[in-house]
Amino acid sequence: MIERDLHFYEPKNGHGLRHDPFNAIIAPRPIGWISSRDPDGHVNLAPYSFFNAFNYTPPIIGFSSTQWKDSVANIKDTGEFVWNLVTRDLATHMNATAAHVAREVDEFKLAGVTAVPSKFVNVPRVGESPVAFECKVTQIIQLQGADGTKAQAWLTLGEVVAVHIDKALIKDGVYQTALAHPIVRAGRRGDYFEIKAEDMFEMIRPD
Repeated sequence: MIERDLHFYEPKNGHGLRHDPFNAIIAPRPIGWISSRDPDGHVNLAPYSFFNAFNYTPPIIGFSSTQWKDSVANIKDTGEFVWNLVTRDLATHMNATAAHVAREVDEFKLAGVTAVPSKFVNVPRVGESPVAFECKVTQIIQLQGADGTKAQAWLTLGEVVAVHIDKALIKDGVYQTALAHPIVRAGRRGDYFEIKAEDMFEMIRPD
């Protein structure tokens, strides 16, 4: 075993570094670029760095929002949302939707992307995104600490009921992850990675 000189800390007492390393260690993370609509028809588009997939059957994805934000409020009211894949050429558009703006502001217009109607949910998807998941909410859970104290964070889970994939990303019946040039979060306030084919490798599972 390699002997390491470890930086140790208890999160409740602070990390003692210039930047909190937590979200840089749990990296890279997919970006939850979530579109939603409120009951009055206002659309919202916002990125979430705490996002992932959680189940195959039914397919379930989810994102966690620190604070009760418009996306969660909209989804609670309507029960629907769309996840849009963020690619390298959409990075600045996605970043624009991270701005804190009034509820009635249309982030699709703010970011210069096209709102395209979905098939099964009354929420638009980003037309420029090569992949989108239409989702029906399954659970909204307020997170809590080990001592039971409620956190100001909500995990929104949704079943994927429809999938849109640009056929250019499918070769011989297989979706090509790197071909889309997706970007992922890498910590701090603005670090990202781009997934490229040359950075990927394969391992066959032992079972």
